[in-house]
Amino acid sequence: MDVCQYLTEGIKRIDPNAEITSIPVADGGEGFADTMLTALGGEKIDCPVSNPLGREIQASYGILADQQTAVIEMAAASGIELLRPSERNPLVTSTFGTGQLMRDAMERGCRKLIIGIGGSATNDGGTGMAKALGYRFLDKHDQEIGSGGGNLNRLNRIDKSSVFPLLKKTEIQTACDVNNPLTGKQGASAVYGPQKGASPDMVELLDRNLEHLARVIKTDLKTDVLKISGGGAAGGLGAGLVAFANAKLQAGFDIVKEQTGLEEAVRRADIIFTGEGKMDHQTKQGKTPWGVAQLAKKYHKPCIGIAGFLGEGYHELYQEGFTSLFALPNGPLSLEESLKQAPSLLADTAEQIFRIIRMTKHE
Repeated sequence: MDVCQYLTEGIKRIDPNAEITSIPVADGGEGFADTMLTALGGEKIDCPVSNPLGREIQASYGILADQQTAVIEMAAASGIELLRPSERNPLVTSTFGTGQLMRDAMERGCRKLIIGIGGSATNDGGTGMAKALGYRFLDKHDQEIGSGGGNLNRLNRIDKSSVFPLLKKTEIQTACDVNNPLTGKQGASAVYGPQKGASPDMVELLDRNLEHLARVIKTDLKTDVLKISGGGAAGGLGAGLVAFANAKLQAGFDIVKEQTGLEEAVRRADIIFTGEGKMDHQTKQGKTPWGVAQLAKKYHKPCIGIAGFLGEGYHELYQEGFTSLFALPNGPLSLEESLKQAPSLLADTAEQIFRIIRMTKHE
């Protein structure tokens, strides 16, 4: 909503009479729970959980107005922003806290969980989440393996004898913001490992370990998660939720679109604005701005993309429904300065765009 507010401010400088509809959207990453609560009503629940390195923190999730549905962001408990850059190490980070949020929601009576899986600090294939729900991951000596993606090569078998009983009675829908498979060149480790602190050697190790995990899952749980679309989301949590919680993977944007009435708003609009922190070739892999652009394309509406940074391959987005793309910085800026100046940069960029639009209209 803050971004909507700043863009509105810039537009109104040029056209005070502009009618603006603001719809915050998310694709499963940060802001997903707030977006759903804004659209559907409900309450926030605070819950003590373990962060990706096992430190206790307070995280929150939403219970919708029906009192039966919980909306959970894995990033709230297992997100990369919870760690300092020097702490980020996908060999040891765990999704255990996400499993704690799921368990708390089920204990409160929720029988449907909608879980957004973006912005993770992890690469453990969802094994941490599963541990919180009663699964045990054992080595060849029947001892539990350590947390994190770096220990998965020691996995010999999965014990499901003590799984939390309410898990079988709960429908789990996963809001996934990417369509990457679990392993390979487009997999969880290769594409997202480096931003979580993985070196090239670590990426290779993590990829092999996730492939090993998939083999054990197929043997012990009779589920093949190796190549499912979205299985690589959140360091393999997508695959883990399918394997350990019988979850259904769905594009997070589609879930939010249905709940917020976004498509009808796009159909009625003259110009569409959307954006994210970085827009590049990955944006078209199911990210929110791509989804908005697809709606704009469907209804033949101009779509303006605004980003903190335009990365490699952003030109490809012009074939996906975007009319024009703009980066916010107005000079050499550090990330810290860019974040600090984001409100004014957003408003100023919207103003500059609308100056061009007004001139075009007058001509």
